Amino acid sequence: MPLPAFVSILHRASGAILFLTLPLLLYLLGSSLESPQSFGVFKSWVSNPLVKIVLIGLLWAYLHHFCAGIRHLAMDMHKGLELQTARATSYAVLGVSLLLTAAIGVKLW
Repeated sequence: MPLPAFVSILHRASGAILFLTLPLLLYLLGSSLESPQSFGVFKSWVSNPLVKIVLIGLLWAYLHHFCAGIRHLAMDMHKGLELQTARATSYAVLGVSLLLTAAIGVKLW
């Protein structure tokens, strides 16, 4: 499978993951804002390493979806449609989303 197709599939998958987890994330945000006690419960829950890994995965999904979305918008404006450019922007999307995830993930861990 060509890399641009793989990035496009990941864009769709990350969008679906974000869409499906949005109600849970909004619930967690709302419950963390109810009181100092509920924030403490939320903070202790999020300190679990498994939960952190899941949240970093969601962070990657957001960043990949964002970066690939910019790439798709440019392609909708007929920019970067050549094979070499499409491959280069695919590598850029993967690299930037992974680097940003690593940088933010280390900061949040």
